[in-house]
Amino acid sequence: MGLGGTIPPHLRNLSFLVYLNISHNHFHGHLPNELGQLRRLRVISLTNNELIGSIPSWIGALSKLRYLFLQNNSFIGPIPDSLFNLSRLQNLDIMYNMIDGSIPSRIGNLSRLMNLNFGYNNLQGHLASTLGQSLPNLRVLILAQNKLIGTIPNSINNASKLQILELSNNSFHGHIPNIFGNLRDLRKLHLKSNSLTTESSSSAKWSFLSSLTSCRNLTALNFGSNPLRGTLPPLIGNFSSSLQYFYAFECQLKGNIPQEIGNLQGLILLSLYSNDLSGTIPTTMGRLQQLQGIGLADNHLQGSIPNDLCQLKRLNLLLLQGNKLSGSIPTCLASSTSLRELRLNSNKLTSSIPSALWALEYILYVNLSSNYLTGSLTSDIQNMKVLIDLDLSRNQLSGDIPKTIAGLKDLTNLSLAGNQFQGPIPESFGSLISLESLDLSSNNLSGGIPKSLVALSHLKQFNVSHNRLEGEIPTEGPFRNFSAQSFHWNYALCGPQRLQVPPCKEDKNKGFKKVALLVLKYIFPSIICVVLIALVFIFFLRRRNRSTKGTDDEELLSLATWRRTSYLDLERATDAFNECNLLGSGGFGSIYKGILSDGTNVAIKIFNLQLEQASRSFDSECEVLRNVRHRNLIKILSSCCNTDFKALVLEFMPNGSLDKWLYSHNYFLDIPDRLNIMIDVALALEYLHHGHSTPVVHCDLKPSNILLDENMVAHVSDFGISKLLGEGDDSVIQTMTIATIGYMAPEFGSEGIVSSKCDVYSYGILLLETFTRKKPTDEMFTGEMNLKNWVKESLPHGLPKIADANLLREENFFSARMDCLLSIFHLALDCCAELPDQRLYMKDAATKLKKIRDKFLEDANTLRL
Repeated sequence: MGLGGTIPPHLRNLSFLVYLNISHNHFHGHLPNELGQLRRLRVISLTNNELIGSIPSWIGALSKLRYLFLQNNSFIGPIPDSLFNLSRLQNLDIMYNMIDGSIPSRIGNLSRLMNLNFGYNNLQGHLASTLGQSLPNLRVLILAQNKLIGTIPNSINNASKLQILELSNNSFHGHIPNIFGNLRDLRKLHLKSNSLTTESSSSAKWSFLSSLTSCRNLTALNFGSNPLRGTLPPLIGNFSSSLQYFYAFECQLKGNIPQEIGNLQGLILLSLYSNDLSGTIPTTMGRLQQLQGIGLADNHLQGSIPNDLCQLKRLNLLLLQGNKLSGSIPTCLASSTSLRELRLNSNKLTSSIPSALWALEYILYVNLSSNYLTGSLTSDIQNMKVLIDLDLSRNQLSGDIPKTIAGLKDLTNLSLAGNQFQGPIPESFGSLISLESLDLSSNNLSGGIPKSLVALSHLKQFNVSHNRLEGEIPTEGPFRNFSAQSFHWNYALCGPQRLQVPPCKEDKNKGFKKVALLVLKYIFPSIICVVLIALVFIFFLRRRNRSTKGTDDEELLSLATWRRTSYLDLERATDAFNECNLLGSGGFGSIYKGILSDGTNVAIKIFNLQLEQASRSFDSECEVLRNVRHRNLIKILSSCCNTDFKALVLEFMPNGSLDKWLYSHNYFLDIPDRLNIMIDVALALEYLHHGHSTPVVHCDLKPSNILLDENMVAHVSDFGISKLLGEGDDSVIQTMTIATIGYMAPEFGSEGIVSSKCDVYSYGILLLETFTRKKPTDEMFTGEMNLKNWVKESLPHGLPKIADANLLREENFFSARMDCLLSIFHLALDCCAELPDQRLYMKDAATKLKKIRDKFLEDANTLRL
């Protein structure tokens, strides 16, 4: 509920209290001793606050306590001995604190304990040898990310109800117990990043696996980063179909991957990277229809990439880099439409890159570097429309670099170094607005360095050395920061002395060119303006002499590009405007769902002409939308305009509005979903502000105006109070129009000043709302406290309290989620700065948000493997 301050000691007066839950707030300071008087308490939940100090010993006096949740605070010191007097305790969770010391042997007193979570603290020492015997009801034991040492006690075998055992990231050593098979309910076993071994490294057998095959409900096994050695035995195929995740990376494994791995029909992710595996990739892996990720990088695998992998329709990650694979890249990979990351670099692949591979339009990362690939690149490469990283370096590719690479607008890193490309660097590369690194070194490129590259404001790494380039090196934009090493060993480049190239010779025709430039820049436009004014004057003289056909027909001239629809058509489409087809009502009218005579589903926006503002709203939407075209803007399909009836026929958005998805309990958007939606919105605003001849300010950005199509692509709608500006990014106008409270920029609300920076402010508020799930008009915001200040004052330590709790409930990738959300909130605050000059431009906000999304996906993939 956004509560803050310290926990009041007066809670002691609630003497009959049995349930105390103040989780996900901003309480700080110590726990008051007075709470120890609430002897009837059964549940204490203090999760996600800012509480400090040691865990008080008085908790041990609450004899009826069954659930104690203290996770995500800043508690320090050892676990109080009195805690183990709570004989009725069933759930004890102190994860994500700074608790140190050892786990007392008296923990065995908690015989009713079902869930024990001490993960992500600083606990030290050994586990008690009787741990499993003394906790017979234990279902969940999480001790990950501590400093525990010693061996895993065999007594864990006695905790026969155990379902989750998480001991990762400690310093356990010795053998992995050979008795886990007795834990018949075991679902997850995580032993990653310890110093565990098998029973006998010399026998090269993983005998503990045999025991685990008896656990028929097992879903996840993680032995990664342990010196297990030996070979992966064929009995791995004996696990039940419930096994979904198998991690054995960095285990010093040798030998072949057994063919029996194809028996694991439920497997979702297989991670065996950084071992010493040899042999070929088993063709039986093609039977694993649920498989989404294959991590076999950095081994000694040989042979070809089997076509059988193309049968894995859900495959998301294919990581085979750092092996000895040969042959060609399977053409059939083009059918793996779910593929998002393909890494085949550092192998011995030959032949050309199949042109069909470029059909993977939703892939994000492609790395084919350090192979023996030949042939040229085709223009179809532009079909990888969302590609972020492309590395084809150190191959034998030839021919011209296709200009169509410029269509990859999200491309951040491009490396074509160490090939045999020839011809010029495409001028179109100046369109790669997201590019941060461009490496074209060690080729046979000729011509000059395109001046268009100075527009790449995010470019930080640039290398064209060892080519045959000539002409002047640009000195503007990112070229101010590049060193001489970027340009060494070329044919005839010239430029500043600091780049260690000869100075450029002065152009003898420079004076003439200056005169010509002045004529083109100043005199010629003046002549054009005079001619245009004369033509406009003649046009109006002729028009005045024509007989008018009526006000409505003149108005519809501006809608000539739209198909006309009659009132009768709309009446039929909505079943006489039946209420069951009503999608919603707003200040200027109502929106109905309709089906046109050709079967097209549409949304019909009918304006209430009794309101003077409604007619102006119709005119505004027509004026703005008649010329704009963008995939993230709502499209007008048709219009109907009579003396007493005005309506627009719009694309129908089957998934409704962002507002519905944020605030309805029946829907949920995870972090990537929300990022994709907000990137769509940012791209729409970037187009309106910078990509159109006349800049447009939307003026009313909010979740109800963000509509989602069948693919959850966002479309900005409702241009009823939008404004057309003059030319230039910083144009402003003054208006009496008032937008929605809470989303308005300060200068808009107080002075009516409208600029593109008003939309940037609204976007910042919308970004905060999307990831906090708090409306700016929430009743918690009173006085000086508003959504923006609440977030600003809470960062960074209060991040778990302000973020939408639904985004943090999933334990997987928790650190990646926290980092991502922190970056999002900082970006949002940069967008909604108090002064317009301090705010970002939308094109920069869009680029930054894409980078945040890409980093989150990369971090999540890394943690997954």
